[in-house]
Amino acid sequence: MFVYTIRRLIQTIPVLIGVTLVVFLMMHLIPGDPAQIMAGERADAETVELTRDRLGLNDPLPVQYGSFVWNAVQGDLGNSIRSGRDVSAEIVPRFWVTVELAVYSTILSVFMGLIAGIISATRRNSISDMVIMVVALFGLSMPNFWLGLMLIQYIGLTVGWIPVSGWGGAAVILPVITLGTAGAAIIARMTRSSMLEVIHQDYIRTARAKGVKERYVIYKHALRNALIPVVTVVGLQFGVLLGGAVLTETVFAINGLGRFVVEGINQRDFPIVQGSVLVLALLFVLVNFIVDISYRLLNKRIELD
Repeated sequence: MFVYTIRRLIQTIPVLIGVTLVVFLMMHLIPGDPAQIMAGERADAETVELTRDRLGLNDPLPVQYGSFVWNAVQGDLGNSIRSGRDVSAEIVPRFWVTVELAVYSTILSVFMGLIAGIISATRRNSISDMVIMVVALFGLSMPNFWLGLMLIQYIGLTVGWIPVSGWGGAAVILPVITLGTAGAAIIARMTRSSMLEVIHQDYIRTARAKGVKERYVIYKHALRNALIPVVTVVGLQFGVLLGGAVLTETVFAINGLGRFVVEGINQRDFPIVQGSVLVLALLFVLVNFIVDISYRLLNKRIELD
């Protein structure tokens, strides 16, 4: 386990470098001058040029990128071009909002997806199986922003007691449903496929031949062995949820990290975008590491090293 952990940490380094490099280059390809935005539309050329010098935007791109990486390694993500505040201080509160949204949505996805997938697999080719698969296909086809707007229109505004914006209390219901629906559909399909493969194995037939109760066979023997590919999908879905949080937070006016990134892009605030994406990339790498560790917990025969 120790050797595996060290190896995974080493593999994380080029991934993070690649992420920061791509984001750095893309931000510099976006039209617009952050110095002009900061100085104001009516600022003269000299003021804009002084602002560029102060922000280090006149330095060569390799120097700017190297400076960002060196400071990031030391825990310094720089200061916001827009507000002048420390980027880390602005990211932390928004980061936890996005993490809560992603975690709650993942829990909903896993809960709904596992139940739907198990029912669909144990009742293969039945009406319930067909209905679940059709609903799952519908869930996969719906854009997050469209579902969010429909929930606001037909549930939030109709019911009245469910807030349609912000975060906290009952306000988490609609965003979590919006973000968790697509994940639930994918997990349901994967659970069904994996369960159908497992329940036809010899050890399942043997358990049934010994008179083991069907519920015990399904949930103890079949589900546990069918969970490994499902866990992989859950880990990947978490990353998708972090990406989907950008649209969901915008639709529901949630002050999370995804919306923060969008605002940073619109304002050409390089430090905010680079720092936020770096934090999200670290979180995604951590989640995938936890997923890999869970393989060992589900099946003792799997050797991580």
